[in-house]
Amino acid sequence: MTNDEGILEKLFAPGNSYWLTRFVILRLVGFVYAVAFLVAANQLIPLIGGHGLTPATHFLNEVQTQLGSRSAGMLQVPTLFWFGISDDALSMFSWVGFALSLIVLGGYASAILLAVLWAMYMSIVHIGQIWYGYGWEIQLLETGFLSIFLCPLLDGRPFPKSRPPILVIWLFRWLGFRIMFGAGLIKLRGDPCWRDLTCLYYHYETQPIPNPISRYLHFAPLWFHKFEVLWNHFVELIVPWFSFGPRMARHIAGVLLVTFQIFLIISGNLSFLNYLTIIPFLACFDDSFLGRFLPPSIVRRAQLAAQNSQPTRVNNGIAVALTVMVIWPSIPTVFNLASGRQLMNYSYDPLDLVNTYGAFGTIGRERDEIVFEGTDDALITGDTKWKEYEFKAKPGDPNRRPPFVAPYQPRIDWQIWFAAMSSPSEYPWTLHFVWKLL
Repeated sequence: MTNDEGILEKLFAPGNSYWLTRFVILRLVGFVYAVAFLVAANQLIPLIGGHGLTPATHFLNEVQTQLGSRSAGMLQVPTLFWFGISDDALSMFSWVGFALSLIVLGGYASAILLAVLWAMYMSIVHIGQIWYGYGWEIQLLETGFLSIFLCPLLDGRPFPKSRPPILVIWLFRWLGFRIMFGAGLIKLRGDPCWRDLTCLYYHYETQPIPNPISRYLHFAPLWFHKFEVLWNHFVELIVPWFSFGPRMARHIAGVLLVTFQIFLIISGNLSFLNYLTIIPFLACFDDSFLGRFLPPSIVRRAQLAAQNSQPTRVNNGIAVALTVMVIWPSIPTVFNLASGRQLMNYSYDPLDLVNTYGAFGTIGRERDEIVFEGTDDALITGDTKWKEYEFKAKPGDPNRRPPFVAPYQPRIDWQIWFAAMSSPSEYPWTLHFVWKLL
């Protein structure tokens, strides 16, 4: 152990190691990437393909026209698809990303492999337009970027010779803090129902895609909903601070934060957001904590790796450089948290390396749905019978039970939820969708 790393260990985590922490974080990163690329493989072509609702080729051409050159477009909207895009390329890109994600999920994760996954998903997000405008897209990019530096460059074994960089573990904690504290502040500064404790009286019905459990939560008594809001404020605004505290405080914070995300997973179909949000909270745990819940064979492998670890100045130098790289762009995110005009899910750099986060600052009181109908009649009359186009996930027939679809995300179903709260001029793709149905 180098002197610098020894000081950090004594200052931040006495006697602890993070071999199992790295192991669990990377497996979950692989899982989330796999879901994200599977969604892309199934949906990119109908959404942004050559004949999709908002073709990516048109988008890239508009970017190039507005910025004046292709090189300027590459700098502002970095994506590998500047070098060529087609439906076949979108499909191949997605399936290759899915396959590589399974490799990470299966236990092999080198820095190069994770860098490839990060670059591939960034390339998709940056041409995804409205379909990829969710906060968890840039959150996955930031999480995936940090994950690169947990691993050696080439050694992808679950327990390589180099120990997990303590600074990177702390950067994950910093990410988790910004996610939760930002979400808490945006609520207090947003809808009054977060302050009068009634937001969750409406949320389970009006959320984008409810699941079967949402109905039971919706009909819970009002006192329960008020307690939920108070607990939400406690977990989002108070608990994250303890992730920077002593070992026991971090463990308690980690348990509360992970449990909170599990409840959100149960309560609705929120895509892979909550699975992704669990990842930085895992950095609150050390090997002695996680070792109680993992198979003994894995724990023994981690212990053996720790005994044979070989720290290097290169790894320490890279971790320090990454920390500086994250601290500098973190400055505007801190000012954003302190601002009365807090921005939610905003990135300050083209690569989405350090971002602001937040969710559900405003809660709907009623649920409106856009209903698309069609008919087999050749002649439209007053007696024409219309049939509703049923979507797989979004609510339609009130008698139909809502599905479980998360962590998978049906992106058009999500966007119809937004469109129902707006006008066709704000979501022109809805008219294009109607034309596609004809």
